[in-house]
Amino acid sequence: MHYWQSIILGIVEGFTEFLPISSTAHLILSGRIFNITQTEFVKSFEIIIQLGAILAIVWLYGKKTILNLNIIKKVTAAFVPTAIFGFLLYKVFKNYLMENFTIIVWSLLLGGIFIIVFEYWHREKADATDSIENISYKHCFLIGLCQAVAMIPGVSRSAATILGGMFLGMKRKTIVEFSFLLAVPTMLAATGYDLLKTGLTFSKDQFGLLLVGFLTSFFVAIIAVKFLLHYIQRRDFKWFGVYRIVIALIFLLIIL
Repeated sequence: MHYWQSIILGIVEGFTEFLPISSTAHLILSGRIFNITQTEFVKSFEIIIQLGAILAIVWLYGKKTILNLNIIKKVTAAFVPTAIFGFLLYKVFKNYLMENFTIIVWSLLLGGIFIIVFEYWHREKADATDSIENISYKHCFLIGLCQAVAMIPGVSRSAATILGGMFLGMKRKTIVEFSFLLAVPTMLAATGYDLLKTGLTFSKDQFGLLLVGFLTSFFVAIIAVKFLLHYIQRRDFKWFGVYRIVIALIFLLIIL
């Protein structure tokens, strides 16, 4: 991997992490386009630079979260299922799912169809939960289960949590912001666990590549978060579903 590729992947990660289009799938597909071999370092790179995007949330929402114990407890409750499944299935995810191009593309395609169908079916109720503080612990746990499904590359962590929350009766803006916050412990844990497994094997140049990708994803993610919050004020997610389908069909043609 070269530094310019690290920058491009950082841009891809930063912009796609919080959109319902699967950042992991886009990183892996981008790696295919630029002929980046899926080495152990590249797999770790694709996990670790996601933390850069996640820290953009800490930058934007830090005070709101740190000063609110109720929100911290709600996020923690939602994180528990992901932590359990992540710990149990880490090797399966990294060694098999991240290498399966077919699963990634079909997840993009079926996820896109699901988003479109869901948006046509869903109607937000007048009494929908309008703040993170009012989300029940039961619903937090169920959202965490939805996020765990996104361990399958191509599913999209943000899509799983946002649509899951909307299905459970939350306002769009409420669950979008909760999804942002839930990403913080999730990616901190994923990155920390991966570094424990592989961090000592990285070379000086590889740490440099990680730093460049990390910083790039951080700054781009700030822009992406603000874009999504503005977008959902007037629009739903159907066009993201259409985008997923188009991208999936293009890569399916490449496979065939």
